[in-house]
Amino acid sequence: MNKEKLILKVIKRLASELELYVRAAKAAHAEATHEQSKAENKYDTRGLEASYLARGQSKQAAEIEKTIEEFHKLSLRRFGPDDAVDLGAIVELENQQDRSHYLIAPRGGGLDVHHEKRDILVLTPQSPLGSQLVGKRQGDRLKLEIGGSRSDYTVLSVC
Repeated sequence: MNKEKLILKVIKRLASELELYVRAAKAAHAEATHEQSKAENKYDTRGLEASYLARGQSKQAAEIEKTIEEFHKLSLRRFGPDDAVDLGAIVELENQQDRSHYLIAPRGGGLDVHHEKRDILVLTPQSPLGSQLVGKRQGDRLKLEIGGSRSDYTVLSVC
């Protein structure tokens, strides 16, 4: 699997999300500072609400910027069959019903990217599943609770 292209897809996806948040923050800021948003009485909170929204969207944009920086710095080393799952690893898990693929990253958990005919979910080591995968090796078995049901999984590969 071409890890470099996967990381570029993740960064591209994050950049498009960043663009959306920046535009939304600018629009909310414009709304908050517009003359029509000036409070008409002490109960009129339109301008205040818009400023809270602009601040929240700006914070989210800053978080995405940090995430993009982390992906640019992410080590893309190749993992062998005896290497333990760590940051930068792509992990393939299998249970009786299906196979799933995960990228272990320092940030950006929950982002789903389609790459080389596979859906790959970004996990952080702090997430419940990520914390169970870190340190595992190819061939290791583990019991995971996903969606309220418990299943046995096998680590098929770490690359």
